[in-house]
Amino acid sequence: MGVKVAKFGGSSVADGIQIAKIKKIIESDPNRAYIVVSAPGKRFEQDSKITDLLYSCKTHKEHNLPFEQLFQVVCDRYKAVELNLEVDVDMQRLLDDIREDLEKGISVDYVASRGEFLNAKLIASYLGYDFVDAAGLVLFDKKGRLMAEETNAALSAELSRHKKAVMPGFYGSLPDGSIKTFSRGGSDITGALVARAVSAEIYENWTDVSGFLMADPRIVKDPRPIKKISYKELRELSYMGASVLHEDAIYPARISGIPINIRNTNKPGDAGTIITAEPEADSNGRIVTGIAGSKDFTAIGIYKHRMASERGFVRRMAGVLEDLDIPMEHMPSGIDTVSVVMANRELDGRTDELVEELERQLKPDSIDVSDDVALIATVGIGMSFRPGVSAKLFDALAKAGVNIRMIDQGSSELNIIVGVQNDDFEKSVRAIYEAFSGE
Repeated sequence: MGVKVAKFGGSSVADGIQIAKIKKIIESDPNRAYIVVSAPGKRFEQDSKITDLLYSCKTHKEHNLPFEQLFQVVCDRYKAVELNLEVDVDMQRLLDDIREDLEKGISVDYVASRGEFLNAKLIASYLGYDFVDAAGLVLFDKKGRLMAEETNAALSAELSRHKKAVMPGFYGSLPDGSIKTFSRGGSDITGALVARAVSAEIYENWTDVSGFLMADPRIVKDPRPIKKISYKELRELSYMGASVLHEDAIYPARISGIPINIRNTNKPGDAGTIITAEPEADSNGRIVTGIAGSKDFTAIGIYKHRMASERGFVRRMAGVLEDLDIPMEHMPSGIDTVSVVMANRELDGRTDELVEELERQLKPDSIDVSDDVALIATVGIGMSFRPGVSAKLFDALAKAGVNIRMIDQGSSELNIIVGVQNDDFEKSVRAIYEAFSGE
């Protein structure tokens, strides 16, 4: 077995009890050599994430408001963990340094990054692993853009000196040495970068769910888990609203061919979901990998006789959307018709303005507007070039009494997207799931 990189999210390292769990997980496999950790997350629903508390401290300081009470909550959390784990990392000194930096007006990125920094210090000591700071290894340019190749070289060189190490996620450094953070979810990216740097056999991403499910459990009761999914399939599902990893956290699967395993810290016996670089044919005959969607889209249907022979028609339509800064989701079309689908949140009450401009520039015979459309994507590599899949999907919706308002399918045949009324959304998802979950 090769080296494994394991990243543990905020819920997995929220307190001493959770950190004790991850120690058992790590020690159960000696190949888990490089560990990336987030800042402590919520311990219960009404709790606060450490990173949010640190952001609040910085905001209070910038507005000349007292931040000591908030910072004391941070101190108490970390000192309690230090005590519970029976380690000594001189936490009080580290916290005092951060308090002094806050008083001096240090950058918000620096303050926010300290959650991961302190947690990595604690966990490295608890595991008996080396602590390796991300600053100076995860590298950004002057504009704050990740320098992927330079980072890979720096990480590879440094981690080759450590047989086992814990590294904080979420941040790196700028050319001048100052701290730069990723966007939220950045610890996933750090884990991916480490996995690439050490040529890991697998990148384990430990969280509070046992991988991905075939459908939203709030809609479908006990949906089947997804054992394996490709990057392309995952992209389709995430685009339609499925909750997945940060876009850049798929880095190793996409660039280096390193599979990602989503695992559950609280149920380490669950196999989770494997994300692979490329789709793989399912020997069990699986057709559909997952179903995802969301409500509240507007579909504007434009009809014009002999539209197909009118040069520049689609370009002018797209130009109207660009001028109004309205992104387009889908564009189903026919010989004399074209529809444009947009999220209602992007339209932001500008439907009438958009229609007026389309009429002025395109001079269509008619325009039809539907503002209560839900989109559902049925995704799976098994759908490619397989006869009867569309018929099965449409038959399932017909039997459920659902009127299909729109159909869109890419040339890859990796997905089929249907538009239905908002009120039919949940019923449609359940109908599609029932049609394909037994495959």
